[in-house]
Amino acid sequence: MTPERLQELIAAGESIDVEFKGEERSPLSDDDLVESVVCLANRSADTPAWLLIGVEDDGRVTGARPRHESGRTDPVRLTALIANRTRPSLTPRIEVVPCQGKEVIVVEVPPQSAPVGTTSGRYLRRALDGKGRPCCLPMFFHEMHARQADRGAQDYSALVIPDASWDDLDPLEFERFRRSIREHRAGDQSLLTLSDLELAKALGAVEANGQVRSIRVLGLLLFGKEDSLRRFLLTHEAAFQVLRGQSVEVNDFFRWPLLRLMEEFEQRFAARNREQEILVGMVRVAVPDYPPAAFREALANALIHRDYTRLGAVHVQWHDDRLEISNPGGFPDGVRLDNLLVTAPRPRNPLLADAFKRVGIVERTARGIDTIFYEQLHNGRPAPSYDRSNESSVVVVLPGGQANLDFVRLVVEEDRAGRKLGLDELLLLNALWQDRRLTTEEAARLIQKPESEVRVVLNRLVEAGLVEPRGERKGRTWHLSAATYRRLGQPAAYVRQRGFEPLQQEQMVLQYVATHGQITRREAAELCRLGPYQATRLLGRLVQDGRLVR
Repeated sequence: MTPERLQELIAAGESIDVEFKGEERSPLSDDDLVESVVCLANRSADTPAWLLIGVEDDGRVTGARPRHESGRTDPVRLTALIANRTRPSLTPRIEVVPCQGKEVIVVEVPPQSAPVGTTSGRYLRRALDGKGRPCCLPMFFHEMHARQADRGAQDYSALVIPDASWDDLDPLEFERFRRSIREHRAGDQSLLTLSDLELAKALGAVEANGQVRSIRVLGLLLFGKEDSLRRFLLTHEAAFQVLRGQSVEVNDFFRWPLLRLMEEFEQRFAARNREQEILVGMVRVAVPDYPPAAFREALANALIHRDYTRLGAVHVQWHDDRLEISNPGGFPDGVRLDNLLVTAPRPRNPLLADAFKRVGIVERTARGIDTIFYEQLHNGRPAPSYDRSNESSVVVVLPGGQANLDFVRLVVEEDRAGRKLGLDELLLLNALWQDRRLTTEEAARLIQKPESEVRVVLNRLVEAGLVEPRGERKGRTWHLSAATYRRLGQPAAYVRQRGFEPLQQEQMVLQYVATHGQITRREAAELCRLGPYQATRLLGRLVQDGRLVR
């Protein structure tokens, strides 16, 4: 590692997995060193972490003390120390890097597939304290289960509940399961002819060989009696709340089997979900406050992917202007906000996800999130938001409020004309309507695909007459066409966006110069979102008019 790379790690310490261990006040003991490495190894990430010994919490480099008799630090001996005092044995990469005239010990901790502890039996995990600072906390047994489930190494819904018996399952829930298959028509029809025991065996809800030997967590979640769920699965709970400003109108908590919960929550949703109609040609189109398909998918995701090792409830909160659905447990390993739309399916509870697929409620095609986004945008609503999700919970917000009926009319007209708009097209059109323009790079981040694929989608929208490009190469931007603004009921917006743009750019440059005294071509390009040659022409025009001096 170079001193420059070390400086980058120190500067980015608050945003990535870097732990500072200064020795200005007291030297770092071997026990503290090993525990710090264990803490970093047990974080929920698939990238390396770094322990920097000789750097204080404020980023000052004070240097690490020599750790061996020779008056220096031997990286090989230090690696052996950590490997011998961790279980399973952990072998980090250790270097001594000079920085600001002092030596810093850099320990690179690779990601681990299983929990790591010290030989004395201490398991630690990295977390944030009450002030938002990184710290090491004890790692409990149920958290190890959750970590393995996040990485796909263990399925909590497949675990056996020792004291549960067949009597803890409700025959009515088996009938509810069969009725759900018949109603959704997308389920596994072969399950309809099976007896209760055969059905439970086919789903993996029980272990049986002629007679029932044990009940799995899945069995209780799908078919368990209410009192049995309260006794065996203390973490399972769901809440439906209606909040009006600061007052609470409805605040009901349930410990019911999952299909019964789905039915109850969908009925409550339907009773409150209003809709209006618009006329598109001779066809009446219903526009609900919240799309039922998006709500059903978001609720099913919350019940399937929640972390059943954590205390807490799945919450459905109905606000005046939005609908929030949250569940305990963060995103599974490998799923992030910037790849949510394109990542492969990673269910935290695969057996439970398969049961929901076979009953016909969800698909296992990685299109669940797509459905939530597509239905929201198709109904003239802003895109859903997962921005409030963190390592301990996933929160999806479905914005409500007044729908953009002109946008709905445009989408329906395109569908009826045989030009059905997909999710990528809807995301881009909605963003262009909200933000007025996008660069190719911004569009790529929006639909979470490479720029080459984004250009194909944008050019398809150009060919359909919905979008226009402006500029060239890296300076190219995209905005809605005149015909699209006219169809959306705002023909003047196109003129403001396109016609007055050069005048606006000139005024922006003049205001910048009035404030800062001067401007470079690069600054003008960033300010007006232009390419370098376009910025040169803009500045040259202002010089020619006598308003700027080169």
